[in-house]
Amino acid sequence: MPKRIFATRQLGGRTLAVASTSEIVLQPGEVVLTFDDGPRPGRTDAILSTLDTFNVKATFLMLGSAAQAHPRLAQRVALSGHTVGSHTFDHVDLSTLGRQEAINEIARGERAVAAALAPSGQTLSPFFRFPYLSQTGFLRTSMLQGNIVVLDVDIDSKDYYKDTPEVVAARALDRLEARGSGVILFHDIHERTVDLLPRFLEALTERGYSVVRLVPKNGGIFARDLVTAEAPAAAAVQSSSPSSTSVR
Repeated sequence: MPKRIFATRQLGGRTLAVASTSEIVLQPGEVVLTFDDGPRPGRTDAILSTLDTFNVKATFLMLGSAAQAHPRLAQRVALSGHTVGSHTFDHVDLSTLGRQEAINEIARGERAVAAALAPSGQTLSPFFRFPYLSQTGFLRTSMLQGNIVVLDVDIDSKDYYKDTPEVVAARALDRLEARGSGVILFHDIHERTVDLLPRFLEALTERGYSVVRLVPKNGGIFARDLVTAEAPAAAAVQSSSPSSTSVR
């Protein structure tokens, strides 16, 4: 275990502003908390309460369909100071789709999350994670060229397994201790994640870790073009625009 740069028992750490995936560089003892697949009533709000208790911020990669169904909860996440990114619309394995179909699915998710946040004055950050962490070289390159920050995973808690909260927390901690830092994957749709999070964050505090708040360097999603999607109408808009850009 590398010597950690933080001796304090305060869990909330620095804010790291990034404009590209390569800029997500963590120091020993630093972690980024990420939650995929929400928002989900009864789960996401409980997780928000726990994060607030420990005074830490996380990144929520929301499904467009979930944000569309629960816009006020999506807004609450953003208004609480957490970073909101996207995770496609319907959690499709993009590697099984054709190129344009996959791009359409990503763009549909972006638009739905952005629309859910808009009434509260909040904007979608340009962070994205591939469902099932399944990607192709074409899709990853397309995302990066479109100024999207693709969030990879260093520590997969596997909270989608039907294990007890204690088992999931111990597994995540063991993997974190082996690495010393990293981006941690949870899902804010599981009750076991709600249950394990307080003890997990307490363990991070006791072991001297620091939770890094991840934010976009250049503002929200509207600091760049949305991913261009959807066939003829979108193509017509793209051709008339000088600057368009083409877990679980």
